[in-house]
Amino acid sequence: MGSSKIIWEIETNMQIKVDSEIGKINGVIIHTPGNEVQNMTPSNAERALYSDILNLAVASKEYKQFKGVLKKFTEVFEVTSLLLDILKIPEAKNSILDDICINENATTVKDKLISLRPKDLARQLIEGVPLKVDNLTKYLSYERYTLQPLHNMFFTRDPSMAIGGNILIAKMKSVVREREAIIMQAIFNHHPNFKTKTISPINDRNFNVPVSIEGGDVLIARDDILLIGTGARTSTQGIDWIIECIKQHNEKKHIIVQVLPLKPESFIHLDMVFTLLGKDKCLIYEPVVYNQHDFETVHIYIENGDVEFIREEKNIMSALRKLGMDLEPISCGGGKDEWIQEREQWHSGTNFFAIAPDKLLGYDRNAYTLEEMNSYGYEILKAKDVVEGKINIDDYKQCLITIDGSELPRGGGGCRCMTMPVNREKIDW
Repeated sequence: MGSSKIIWEIETNMQIKVDSEIGKINGVIIHTPGNEVQNMTPSNAERALYSDILNLAVASKEYKQFKGVLKKFTEVFEVTSLLLDILKIPEAKNSILDDICINENATTVKDKLISLRPKDLARQLIEGVPLKVDNLTKYLSYERYTLQPLHNMFFTRDPSMAIGGNILIAKMKSVVREREAIIMQAIFNHHPNFKTKTISPINDRNFNVPVSIEGGDVLIARDDILLIGTGARTSTQGIDWIIECIKQHNEKKHIIVQVLPLKPESFIHLDMVFTLLGKDKCLIYEPVVYNQHDFETVHIYIENGDVEFIREEKNIMSALRKLGMDLEPISCGGGKDEWIQEREQWHSGTNFFAIAPDKLLGYDRNAYTLEEMNSYGYEILKAKDVVEGKINIDDYKQCLITIDGSELPRGGGGCRCMTMPVNREKIDW
C-alpha cells in the first residue's frame, strides 16, 4: 500500500521544540490508560513496578479530567493513534516488530503479529499479546502473555524526552518498560507529522549495560541548563553518556545533578522531589533537596567539547542562583511537619505540570501542598470548572488546576509523569 493512500489518524504537523519546563504548552503526547492497567494482579504488580493494582473505572474518570484540561490549552496526541499511523507503513511495521520481538525474545510470534490489522496490532503491543497454549510448558505456565501488557504506558514522560529540537530516547531501567521506548522511537522516526532527530544510547556504539536514562529524571531548567536526577532509574553512567553527547556537539551546557534516595519507590525520579512552577518558583520535597550530606548536588559545565568543571553545590536552588535563575522554593506538604511532607510526596505532591508559567496541573488530594501554594498566591481551581468553561485561567496570574486523585496516584506518578511535551513557547528570561 502506497503512503499516499494511507488514512492518517493524526494530521497535524508539530515542530519539536522544548527549551524549558514552563513555556506555554503547544503540543503534548499522552496515553489514556486502558486494559493494560486492568491486566494486572497483586501477584504481578511488583514486576510491573507498582505498589498496588489500579481500579481502571475510577482511574479513567480521573484521567478524563486530566485530558479534558489539556485539550483546552494544547494539541493533544495519543500514543495509540500515533502508533496506529506508523503501523500502516509496511517498513515501519516490520522494523518495530523486529525490535520488539528480538528485545523480548519472542521472534516466534512475529509472523502472527505482522499479519494483524494495524488497529489490532497497536492494541496488542500495548495491552499485551496473549500466550498461545500449544505445548505442556505453556499449559503449566503462570504467564498469560507472550508480550506483557505495558502497565506503565500512561506515564509518557519516561520513555522519550524532547530536548531542544531533538528527541532523546530513554534506556529504561527495567526490561518491563523497554517496549515503551521502542514504540516512542518508532513514532518519532516514522510518523510524518514529527520532523526531528532521535538520539538513543542503545544505538550508540559506545553503549554499555549500566547506562539507564528515564524522562522523569530530566528537567529542562533553561535552554542551557539541564537538571538530572540519579538514583533508582537513571544511572551515573547514563548521565555520563549525555555528557558525551553534549561534548560531541560542542554545546555549552550546564548539568545540575541531584542524587536521589534509592528507596522508597516514591523517589524514583527527580520530578518526584523537585519541579519548576514558573520563572521564579519551584516545588521541592525538603528532606531530600535540603539534605546535602546524604544527597549531593553536583554542577557540571561543558564547553568547547570538554568538561570545564565538576563541583558540589549546596542544593539545586543555590546552583541555579549562580546561573541567574533565582527560584523561591515552595515545600511539598508545607514546611512544618515532616510526616505530612512524607505522606504528600508519596502521592506525587511535587509532581506538577506547567501548562504555562505559573499555570499548573496537579492532584487535589495533597491538601497541605495546595494550602502552601495558595499562600504563595496560586489560586486553586477545579478541573471540572475549567473543562466546562466556568473558569478562564487567563483571569489568573498564578493558578493550580486540580484533578481528582484517588486512583491515578497509586500508579506512582503525577501530572508531569503523564505528559510528554513536544512543543513549548520560548521563555523570555
